[in-house]
Amino acid sequence: MRIRREKLAELQENGNDPFREVKFDVTKHSAEIHQNFDALDGTDVSVAGRMMTKRIMGKASFIDVLDRDGRIQVYVRKDQLGDDVYSEFKKYDIGDIVGVSGHVFKTQKGEISVKATEIKLLSKSLQVLPEKFHGLRDTELRYRQRYVDLIVNPEVRDVFLKRTAIIKSIRNFLDGRSYIEVETPVLQSFPGGGTARPFKSHHNALDMGLFMRIALELPLKRLIIGGMERVYEIGRCFRNEGISIKHNPEFTMLELYQAYTDYYGMMELVESMIKKAAQDVCGTLIIDYCGTVLDLSKPFEKLTMVDAVKKYAGVDFDALTTLEEARKVAEEHHIKIEKWHTKGNILNSFFDEYAEEHLIQPTFLMDHPIEISHLTKKKPDKPDYTERFELYIAGRELANAYSELNDPLDQRARFEHQEATKQAGDDEISMIDEDFITSLEYGMPPTGGLGMGLERLIMLLTNSASIRDVLLFPTMKPIN
Repeated sequence: MRIRREKLAELQENGNDPFREVKFDVTKHSAEIHQNFDALDGTDVSVAGRMMTKRIMGKASFIDVLDRDGRIQVYVRKDQLGDDVYSEFKKYDIGDIVGVSGHVFKTQKGEISVKATEIKLLSKSLQVLPEKFHGLRDTELRYRQRYVDLIVNPEVRDVFLKRTAIIKSIRNFLDGRSYIEVETPVLQSFPGGGTARPFKSHHNALDMGLFMRIALELPLKRLIIGGMERVYEIGRCFRNEGISIKHNPEFTMLELYQAYTDYYGMMELVESMIKKAAQDVCGTLIIDYCGTVLDLSKPFEKLTMVDAVKKYAGVDFDALTTLEEARKVAEEHHIKIEKWHTKGNILNSFFDEYAEEHLIQPTFLMDHPIEISHLTKKKPDKPDYTERFELYIAGRELANAYSELNDPLDQRARFEHQEATKQAGDDEISMIDEDFITSLEYGMPPTGGLGMGLERLIMLLTNSASIRDVLLFPTMKPIN
């Protein structure tokens, strides 16, 4: 690092400060040259990027330049550049940003390259890149210094290019079904639409408390009430909770709402959308995820929560008629319950403990208890349960969807029940949003709604084990 700074000082003293360079006209990138060599052979091009290797062989040298698409080899000759320029070039360090003009050719060994007629130092690297054989492998350091991770680990760059492609595929799919993309507030008076602990803030001018949104749901439903019929938003949500391989306090949510459909309509939509994204990005519907082969080509399985618990825990909640019976069964199976838990809460705890991990192939887990589904329509023939599903793949929840509750009186009663639960000790319950109830009183059509944490889908389609692997800048505790 000291030597690099001395080189920079010498350049600046000689009037060649690389940080004064403001522009370099790039005409081609590495991938285009490799893919179209026959058409470009012998033509003049200009490329720019980071010098990743340098092999000095007397009066000729080879360097590898890394640009946005990958690497291109550059052949540098002293007799082509002149003594002074070649002498300066030999002082360049690995990691420096260079601009190269020259013509495309193929070496005697058959490698597509650019023969330089001009080379310029565009920016000086004062830090030393990790050496090429071991690279940057420390996971914690990779997440903290993603910029270095992207430079030295090309597979990381591929993950984030796929992330962009997945989101683009989803947008194209929804746009093709006449959905309207909208934006709703990140700062909210009421952190509604989900069950999670919010981040709190304060607006000084209005002297009022605000919350970072935990979901996109309630503002989007207001737009359905306003007559927009099909809306979606892809935006950041924030939950003041723990960090794990599946959770980050800041994440990207897709939520969409469609008037005049129900949760079966949402099943068709999300299955079609995921299959299209997989085909677009992976080129196949047979996905290898962390050693497990997942078949997205078949129709997704449907399974009720009661049947899932019966299948994997051997407990039939339809046969339990009282809360006391449910509590007794929970004790026998060492399921932890809270004092405010009802039969529905206990069923959900059984599912989490016994069934969730078994839902490997794509499965719609249906008909959740009303106690954990505060914004969902009841099943007409089974009012203790709701028209809700969660999509599970590889033992993880990918999506959550409802036939949306549009009865304002029922919605108020559900909110009031939540409030009582909050008073009993559940600090993740939201406050009552009176304006949302007012909006429902104007009339909301029958509506299907869907929420999906996009990182979960991106993890699946990029074979990434941790959510941090698909977030460019995951939340990290500062180093003291």
